[in-house]
Amino acid sequence: MAKTIMIQGTMSNAGKSLLAAGLCRIFHQDGYRVAPFKSQNMALNSFITSEGLEMGRAQVMQAEAAGIEPSVLMNPILLKPTNDVGSQVIVNGEVLGTMSARDYFKYKKKLVPDIMKAFNKLAEENDIIVIEGAGSPAEINLKSEDIVNMGMAKMAKSPVLLAGDIDRGGVFAQLYGTVELLEEDERKMIKGLIINKFRGDKTILDPGVAMLEEKCGIPVVGVAPYMNIQVEDEDSLTERFERPQEVGQIDMAVIRIPRISNFTDFNPLESIPGVSLRYVQHPSDLMHPDVIFLPGTKNTMEDLKWLRESGMETLILKAAASGTLIFGICGGYQMLGETLSDPYGVEAGGSMRGMGLLPMDTVFAEKKTRTQVNGRFLEMDQEFETLSNVEFTGYEIHMGESRRKDGATASTFTCDSVTGTEKTEGTFRKNVCGTYVHGIFDKEDVAMGLVRAVGEKKGIDVSDMAGVDFAAFKETQYDILASELRKHLDMKRIYEILEEGIETEGEAQE
Repeated sequence: MAKTIMIQGTMSNAGKSLLAAGLCRIFHQDGYRVAPFKSQNMALNSFITSEGLEMGRAQVMQAEAAGIEPSVLMNPILLKPTNDVGSQVIVNGEVLGTMSARDYFKYKKKLVPDIMKAFNKLAEENDIIVIEGAGSPAEINLKSEDIVNMGMAKMAKSPVLLAGDIDRGGVFAQLYGTVELLEEDERKMIKGLIINKFRGDKTILDPGVAMLEEKCGIPVVGVAPYMNIQVEDEDSLTERFERPQEVGQIDMAVIRIPRISNFTDFNPLESIPGVSLRYVQHPSDLMHPDVIFLPGTKNTMEDLKWLRESGMETLILKAAASGTLIFGICGGYQMLGETLSDPYGVEAGGSMRGMGLLPMDTVFAEKKTRTQVNGRFLEMDQEFETLSNVEFTGYEIHMGESRRKDGATASTFTCDSVTGTEKTEGTFRKNVCGTYVHGIFDKEDVAMGLVRAVGEKKGIDVSDMAGVDFAAFKETQYDILASELRKHLDMKRIYEILEEGIETEGEAQE
């Protein structure tokens, strides 16, 4: 059975996901079979495995760092918020149903067998499991039903490294306060503290580190620097949304709708020199981009309503009329059509008018489409001609089905990697294009095809702009992450913690 180590944090966005990914990479580099694990993840950024099952993208990122194929075993429970008080509950990659926060809190202990079945299967196949917690273990109102922090650590008999975020300030209070709010048996499970996201001269920090170790009785096993590593982050806490709104030679804007999902679709475009990718929430910030992206969403109809009420829809329609390229993915594609209908109450029920930029209608179905695909763009004319016959891979994950109207033109041809089913998919007209395929820009040829489309439209030479092999780029980023953590974490001590494990109550009595 695998040895385990768990990363918990003093709060959300303490850097647990990145630290876990870094440890996965280090253990992989050192020759171990390693896998990530998070019993319960709350995220709208999700992924479809080769079996057609759904999991959180944070564990996909960590699996990539570990050099293995993502498996739903790494994330047996995924919560996808549908509103402020409820979520779609996905267990073992399939939809269980939608529950309010209160109902799920009462129900979740029933999922422990699913969690442990997944964990034990991974433990049989690997040497090391790197477990990630969620939020904080000191959320005392939730501890009685915990299945993701100390509750998971106890089930897995895993030692814990507790990380605090110094970039937000108050890191000593974060770490000391968290330790003090834990039960005695939980405190004993914390074998090391990590101060994360540090900028500056570490020697200035040393007196505080010594005092923290004395007060907590737990060693600090590293002061990790603030790292600008270009890998996927937790969707609700990403710093991408807050980056300066600089405009490049080619300017692309992603509309930051309230329930935005799978914004990772656009990450490859960030790596192209001369291209700016901005996330825009307020109409005043839209300006005049060359491309407007409508991203995926967990609630298409509510987010379309937000576009209308905020005034953003008016600006998008005006931009489309002036020739700006409009590209919608999944829920964003659905918004571009003429009508949306929800006869089964999958979202809010009823029907509403779409943006009318593409000649197609969407009806929400009770069954979710989940599959990986490969395919190519069809013969595209006018503004999207540079994408004609360009091949891609990706995945579909949606509740709706969109039907093109007479005279409408499909944008892509896809083959279902699970069933082998082939179909034409998506719609385009003039300067507006939509598709259900997530990850469609991951291949360099697709990303650069869109850049060339803008270049031709603007009459500028983009031949010196180069895309990247996104898969290779991410491999480089994982190596940089591992290298930096090796410099700043006491890996000798972490390996010792891994080997020692934790002493259970029964062992202590013996």
